[in-house]
Amino acid sequence: MAQHTISRTAQRTDARRERVGVPAQSLLLGLVRSVRPSQWTKNLFVFFGLLFGQRLLDPSSIRRSVLAFAVFCALSGVVYLVNDVADREADRLHPLKRNRPIASGTVPVNLAIATAIVLLAAALGFAWTINRPFFVVSLAYVSLLALYSGPLKHIVIIDVLTIAIGFVLRAAAGAVAIDVAMSHWLLILTILLALFLALSKRRHELVLLADGATGHRPILEHYSPYLLDQMIAVVTASTLISYVIYTVSPETVQKFHTDYLGLTLVFPLYGIFRYLYLVHKKEGGGSPSDMLLNDRPLLMCVALWGVAVAIIIYGPQLRLFDLG
Repeated sequence: MAQHTISRTAQRTDARRERVGVPAQSLLLGLVRSVRPSQWTKNLFVFFGLLFGQRLLDPSSIRRSVLAFAVFCALSGVVYLVNDVADREADRLHPLKRNRPIASGTVPVNLAIATAIVLLAAALGFAWTINRPFFVVSLAYVSLLALYSGPLKHIVIIDVLTIAIGFVLRAAAGAVAIDVAMSHWLLILTILLALFLALSKRRHELVLLADGATGHRPILEHYSPYLLDQMIAVVTASTLISYVIYTVSPETVQKFHTDYLGLTLVFPLYGIFRYLYLVHKKEGGGSPSDMLLNDRPLLMCVALWGVAVAIIIYGPQLRLFDLG
């Protein structure tokens, strides 16, 4: 009954806003907020192919990777807009999400839908110009998240697996954009890390919202903090083991002409432990991107990992380790 009352109140609020009008500057800022620029850090997975495909020194590959990143940022914006429109009534029950531009009525629903259509057309158009395989992966990404916005987010376990597959498609898209093969172990690592982040987010929502969790996200009824902690523990161990296997495998050593990559394990170890600390002790985990950008130790860890991996992979090419 309360939810229906809130829904009717929100609809009247939307109607009043449409009659009164919203200043153009507020609309623009609201649209920018709605496409979530702070969440675009998730699309950095697109650059995995550039880094691990040994194309970081190739200008043409860099240009394609940057364009691929821009395409996925636009596609992400489409997904966020559509989700915010679909979930606007549920978001109004959330202590934080009720302030989102669409949920609060700052951005009209019709404008959000029109913006999503324009972004989708532009993104797929640019995806087609990169190459056909990249276009196919981009289309698969949008289709997957459209299914997630519909039935898949209401199926326990499938909901978080769908999110994880979305990250794999990002990494795969970056690889096909520059025509390089991705290691199966890297793809496995990607899906495990994405599962870790998705499960941590579910736990954060469940703990933060407590009794109101299922009103905001019905699927949370099928989870519990204990179950999520068990799943996170399994995924954490699997991620670290997979990273070790990938970095010390003979194929990796032969490909990069170095056996130093295993030394970078310290960064994933610290990064995952730091993230777990923030989730359990600081009630974080609701937004992995915000945690990365706002937690200096975590950001430093990721940055140092990237620098270390780049130096180790490209060191032989640049003769950085040639003491002669």
